[in-house]
Amino acid sequence: MDLYRIIRPGRTGSFDEALSEVTEQINLLPQKPSFVKLFCSDAQNQAGMLRDAIRKIDCNAVTFVEQPPLDGSRVCALVHCAAQNPGFVFHSFRLSEEEAAGLDSYAQTRLLFDRYRSVAAGMQMATHLVRTWIYVRDIDANYAGVVRARNDVFAEEGLSHTSHYIASTGIGGGSESRSVLVSMDFLSYPAIRESDKTYLKALSHLSPTHDYGVAFERGVKVSLPGGDRYYISGTASIDSKGCVLHEGDVMAQTGRLLENISALLEEGGSSLDATKYFIVYLRDISDFAAVEDYMRRRFPDKPHVIVEGRVCRPSWLIEMETEV
Repeated sequence: MDLYRIIRPGRTGSFDEALSEVTEQINLLPQKPSFVKLFCSDAQNQAGMLRDAIRKIDCNAVTFVEQPPLDGSRVCALVHCAAQNPGFVFHSFRLSEEEAAGLDSYAQTRLLFDRYRSVAAGMQMATHLVRTWIYVRDIDANYAGVVRARNDVFAEEGLSHTSHYIASTGIGGGSESRSVLVSMDFLSYPAIRESDKTYLKALSHLSPTHDYGVAFERGVKVSLPGGDRYYISGTASIDSKGCVLHEGDVMAQTGRLLENISALLEEGGSSLDATKYFIVYLRDISDFAAVEDYMRRRFPDKPHVIVEGRVCRPSWLIEMETEV
């Protein structure tokens, strides 16, 4: 059984103290994590402490991204554990200052996809890559280059709107290096077949992504011997024509995006009740209290974390992702 946890420090104090507490909690889990993602508030100043902590965490796939947790904790973790081998491989790629210097977001995105292709021995992107996370510094300025690069890479790999794309979240986020505009995480299943996947579209609620020039799937259902898994991409308040709904109203957008996620899951035979966690991305940190209250009331038993992460359209105030 797959289990996701959100781990936060239980006390206030220095960043180092909070990180040590999170690290200790991770290592006390009854099962060794499959991957760990750390959300931090200031990657450039915290990078040394984060790298030290990563060496102490008993997990081979640990990454961090600058997306400040909005509950004031400064660092928290998304942890995946499984009783058995989950069957997937998690790759995380971050460019160094030297690698990124002088490259725009298009070039950095291509470099990261090339890095994935170089290490994904025996895997094909079209078949085995199931999900990506793309973190973009100053997303309002740099997302267009990411979109063009991804479109070009997918075309090279034979991916198109007539075949399929890959589930993904593209969101604001930073790394420890000031020249790095793009960072990426990848989740792949080495033994998967194309027939094991069902792409979720919910066209009654959401437009095809290629209608506005981007290349990702809204969600994917992976059918495995141990059961089905659902990966829902970052989802916002959008309608079936690709228009933003409820501009300026974060709570109305929250309701609509959850309606969209529900439609995607129902198309694949699941529901919101089965979700394992939520990551909530907010453009405006002043919306935290209202959204946090809503999430606690509507999903009292599901772990969630709310971070600062600007969505790829300025009029989207909130985005969420989840899994089943």
